[in-house]
Amino acid sequence: MADLDELLAKQDIIEVLHMYCRGVDRLDEELVRGIYHEDAYDDHGYWKGRGWDFAPFVVGRLREANDWTTHSITNALIELRGDKALCESQVMVHLKRRGAGPVLVDVMGARYVDRFSRRDGVWKIDERTVVLDWHKVESWGAESAPIPLDDFTTGQRDRGDAIYIMQEKLTRR
Repeated sequence: MADLDELLAKQDIIEVLHMYCRGVDRLDEELVRGIYHEDAYDDHGYWKGRGWDFAPFVVGRLREANDWTTHSITNALIELRGDKALCESQVMVHLKRRGAGPVLVDVMGARYVDRFSRRDGVWKIDERTVVLDWHKVESWGAESAPIPLDDFTTGQRDRGDAIYIMQEKLTRR
């Protein structure tokens, strides 16, 4: 049973990490705020302060500066210690800069070094430090051989995105 409890705790923590990525990419302030305990601290380099205060800041910043963003958790190592956990997760980030001219995309490899705790049965972040391992800017031009992309659903940076529509459909059934 202890092994199963450990697996469930780790899965809960992984889902918090993934919810953060969805929250920032969909500009969902409530989702971003929800990954932090109320007294959590976040060190994002350009932001240092309460996690709950970081949520509106980062959503506003990404809305203003970027046409789209993609945050992807790659590897996550989680060390459980009762109702506390240490987690190091790697993240790949793509941020398309807003503006006319060439398409510029910031590409980053970073790590979230997080201290989690389980309070009232819920895992959330107590403290986060973002470690920027590398960064580059890419200029993306038109491809020489076009591929048919017009029929794809386009991602939205709000509750009009396909995931929220699907959640609503699931709720109605």
